[in-house]
Parts: sequence; C-alpha cells; structure tokens
Amino acid sequence: MNLRSGAQDRQRTLATLQQVCAAAGTGHEVLQVPRPRQLVPVVRDAVERAQRRQGIVVAAGGDGTINTVAQAVLDADLPFGVLPHGTFNYFARAQGVPLDIEAAARTLVEGVVRPVQVGTLNDRIFLVNASLGLYPQLLEDRETYKRRYGRTRWVALLAAFATLWRPPSRMLLRLEREGEPRVEPSATLFVGNNRLQLQQVGVAQAPAVEQGRLVALSVQPASRLALLGMLWRGALGRLEDDAHVRSFAFAHLEVEPVRRRARAARLKVAIDGEAQWMDAPLSFGVAPRRLRLLVPAQA
Repeated sequence: MNLRSGAQDRQRTLATLQQVCAAAGTGHEVLQVPRPRQLVPVVRDAVERAQRRQGIVVAAGGDGTINTVAQAVLDADLPFGVLPHGTFNYFARAQGVPLDIEAAARTLVEGVVRPVQVGTLNDRIFLVNASLGLYPQLLEDRETYKRRYGRTRWVALLAAFATLWRPPSRMLLRLEREGEPRVEPSATLFVGNNRLQLQQVGVAQAPAVEQGRLVALSVQPASRLALLGMLWRGALGRLEDDAHVRSFAFAHLEVEPVRRRARAARLKVAIDGEAQWMDAPLSFGVAPRRLRLLVPAQA
C-alpha cells in the first residue's frame, strides 16, 4: 500500500480489507510504503511471501504504484489484485475492477483471473501508457500542482494548461514501425495500452489494444494556442479531429532522436504517470506474457 497515492481513506481501506478477508476465511498481510524509494524492496518482499504461500500480490495505490508491483508480479507469474487508490485509476476502470473499496476487496477473494495485455518500453512494462516529449513534463508539473492544491482532476487540468502555455517543445524522431522507417517532427509521442483512456480523448484506434496491439499518438510541434486547442478537443473526446495529431496502431515501434549527438543521450519518458530517464533508442512493444489479473466474475 502506497501511503502517498490518491486521497482515499486508508484506515477505512484497511478495516474493509480485514472484514472481507475474515468473512471469507482468507489470510492477508498489509505492507505499507511511506516513501516512494521503499516501494521496490517492499514489492520484492511481497512477491517472495506470495510465492512461498501460493498466494496473490495486491497493489493498493494509483497507476504508478500498480505498475511497479505488476512488474515484479509479471516476472514471477503470480495472480495480481488491485485496490484502486489513485486520482484517475485508468487501469482498474478499464479492466472492470470496482473503485468502491469493499467491492474491490471482495474481488480479491471471489474474483476470477483474466489475462491482461501489458505494454513494454525497453526493460520496463506499462499498463496504461508510456510517452516522451511534452507529456512527461506535463506529468511532473501535475505532481507539483497536486502537492500544492490537492489531488483532484481539476488540478490536473490546470497543470496541463500551465504546461502547454510554455514555449512549445520540438523533437525530430526516427520512428520504425514494423520495419518501416519514418522521420517526423514531434512535440510529444504518446503510446497507449488502455482502451478507456484512448476512447475518452477520442482516438478511433482504441479497440486495437484489445487485439494484441498498442496505439501511438504523435503530436506535431504547434503554437501554444494550437496545443491548448488540442487539449480542449481531448477533453471533449474529439482528439481525432485535431490536425496536429497523427494516430496509428502497431505491435512494435523503435524510436530514436535523429540528431547524432542526441542518440547517446538519455530521454525523459513517462511510464504510467511516473517520469524517469531512459537510454535511446526506445523500443515499444507488447509483452509476451500476460498479467494474471483478478476481476469480478461478471466483468
């Protein structure tokens, strides 16, 4: 349980989990994580405990926390459960996991396992999206605004407007899609693995993520006003109508900066809402193994 995720009542979550597990006769342990840097070793410990006891591993947090736990669980091929505690909870919502904590807790003891597609970026996985360019900067600004004004969707939207009002960014990228190269300017490259998120902003290829593929959005460099207009169209679910956005589905995509000096540089990327640095070239694809997610039987 990430103690810094979202604004959920954690004591209520713990009490509800205790009640549901007790009623089902199911044992459980809660490993609380007060600081982000402690998450990886705690997750490793949880996986080892679950392997010894033939149990499941559950992530209580937002999409970033869920990603970190899922990485270890996927490697161990263990069943995986989710207690949504984030701001947007795209992964849980897209998979039919209830946002209500009691219903989500019941899913852990009554649910069924569904294989879920996982995206990959170099040696990391992503469940919702991965990106480079303007979008990682938007996420960093969003976290700054949330710490100052609270973790709400309106604060996230305000942060997005503030990011897009800065001088426009520009990259020249070489994209190799299924062996076919293409060079194009881009302000941001966004790769989605979540049908719900893609549908909400109005991307026609959204169903492709349920057919073994990922969906990329390449945003061309544009003026501040044009980028703000793009943000507004996305909020209205009409991003496909924006002339600065190109979308396409793929199974494998290689990305690297065109300039020779930039090829050895590290690129800032965002994976499921968490910004980090990664060496180029970037390789996007679909993981060969699927995540064994617990979902309600009727989902």
